[in-house]
Amino acid sequence: MMSRGWVSLVGAGPGYPDLLTVRAVERLRTADLVLFDALVAPAVVALAGQAQRFCVGKRAGRKSVRQETIIRLMVRAAQRGRRVVRLKCGDPYVLGRGAEEGVALRAAGVPFEVVQGITTAVAAPAGAGIPLTHRGLASGFVVVSGHHDTSYRPILGSLEPGSATVVILMGLSHRRGIATCLLERGWAVDTPAAVVFAAASSRERTWIGTLRALGDTPHADESEDPGTIVIGTVVNLHTVLRDVGMSTSAAEGKG
Repeated sequence: MMSRGWVSLVGAGPGYPDLLTVRAVERLRTADLVLFDALVAPAVVALAGQAQRFCVGKRAGRKSVRQETIIRLMVRAAQRGRRVVRLKCGDPYVLGRGAEEGVALRAAGVPFEVVQGITTAVAAPAGAGIPLTHRGLASGFVVVSGHHDTSYRPILGSLEPGSATVVILMGLSHRRGIATCLLERGWAVDTPAAVVFAAASSRERTWIGTLRALGDTPHADESEDPGTIVIGTVVNLHTVLRDVGMSTSAAEGKG
C-alpha cells in the first residue's frame, strides 16, 4: 500500500464498471481527488463516492482542459498529501497520454503507479464478436490513432494488404481517408470492415460492411458516441461469435 500523497494512473476499461480491475475499484473508493476523461462511464466515476471529481477529458472540436493544467492539478494535489486518481478510458498507456503524465510526475518527484485497464482496441471488437487474431485468418493486429493522417498514414501505408487486422481508435472523422490509404496500398475493396460504437455500454451497436463502404458508415458523422474501426477478414466471424443472448448485445447495421 502506497502512502498518502501519490497519483494512480487508472485504466477505466472499455465501459462497464464490472470490467474494471479489483485494484482500480479499490483506488477509486479510497481516492481524495479523481480527474476523469470525458468518455469514462458515469457508473465508473460514481465508484469514487468520497472523492472530489472533475471531468478533464478532451473531445474533438470542443474546448477542453489543457494537458499542462491536468498535470499541474495532479502534482499540486499529491504534494498536499492527497490520493489522486487520474482515470482514463481503456488502458492509460494505450493512446491515452498516460506515459506523458507519468514522465511529468516523475520529474516533479511525485510517487505514482499505473493500474492497467482493458484497452478498447481489444475489448470493443471482442464484445462485437470480432477476434483480432484467428488461426488461418490473422496472426497479428495493428492499433493506430486515427485522429490525423500523420498518425495513421506512416503505419497503414507500410502494411502489406491483409497482413494483419487493423484497429483504429479516434478515427471516425477520418474514416474516408483511412479507407483511401489502405485501398491505395492495395487492400481489396471488399475487405471486411466494422465500426463498433459506444463499446461496453447500453448504446453499443455495430456496423458491418466493407473497406469500400467504410467512408459511408450511416450516421457516423452525427453520432456523439466513440467508434472503434476494425478492418480485416476476422470481421466475418462477427455473425458466429457475437453474443446474441445478452441484453446489451449490439444492434447491427449493414453497410
